[in-house]
Amino acid sequence: MDRLEAFDKQLNSFVDYLFGERDTRVRGWLLLDSCLPTLSFTVLYLLFVYLGPIYMKNRPAYSLKKVLLVYNFAVTMLSLYMLIELISASWAGGYRLQCQNLDSAGDADIRVAKVLWWYYFSKLIEFLDTIFFVLRKKNNQISFLHVYHHASMFNIWWCVLNWIPCGQSFFGPTLNSFIHVLMYSYYGLSTIPSMHKYLWWKKYLTQAQLVQFLLTITHTLSAVVSPCGFPIGCLLFQSSYMATLVILFVNFYIQTYRKRKSEDGGKLPVDLGDIRKSHANGYLTSINGSTSKQKSQ
Repeated sequence: MDRLEAFDKQLNSFVDYLFGERDTRVRGWLLLDSCLPTLSFTVLYLLFVYLGPIYMKNRPAYSLKKVLLVYNFAVTMLSLYMLIELISASWAGGYRLQCQNLDSAGDADIRVAKVLWWYYFSKLIEFLDTIFFVLRKKNNQISFLHVYHHASMFNIWWCVLNWIPCGQSFFGPTLNSFIHVLMYSYYGLSTIPSMHKYLWWKKYLTQAQLVQFLLTITHTLSAVVSPCGFPIGCLLFQSSYMATLVILFVNFYIQTYRKRKSEDGGKLPVDLGDIRKSHANGYLTSINGSTSKQKSQ
């Protein structure tokens, strides 16, 4: 235990050396004071991604339909809460849309930070997306994009909560929470065979993801052009990270939809199974429901 505590102290001292003084307003919040729990959960997640399919190789796939229904409903409700609370808190604090600094809104900043903690924690919860894929032997859904975004978002938002837990940081999670309300409600309904005929709007989920990317990047860069005191380095990092997602998402879109369009003589079907492959749990799609009656288990 003493060695672990010493390692934890040295690790966090190194992180503080890299990024500077943390925001004191979030000290003592669950999982934030040390980076070790977040890193440990991420390592366990990656190990499961690697070892899970090996363990399941000669075992029958689990159905998990009832579990998926409850899970998707719960994440939908959490996303709806975050959406409403972020809008309410930023409105009450008089947040500016173009650029909002970290300490001008008083209690509203703390209120935003509390919601963003839930947003950070939701990235841990959403590791279950991949776990469900493994247990259902849907290994083709576990793409590089899927794993890259799941693992990176959880760690990135640990950093956000420690150094920039409010202000300009509110915009992306607000958009993403709205997208997740649509997505996870869709995935939950897709586990109910009788609802399939009403899920005509699945093709618009991918389009909504792309719009989310563009709006988030535009919002981030607007604060670089007209600064308000929000750390420029954080804005540039976010823009760079989002650029990697855009590249991966566009590559997925071209490889999947353009290929299908040419194969089907110009018709462009948007299949739920394809959207699954682009899961990035934050800015891309996240799917764990059934794709059709024929594929339901």
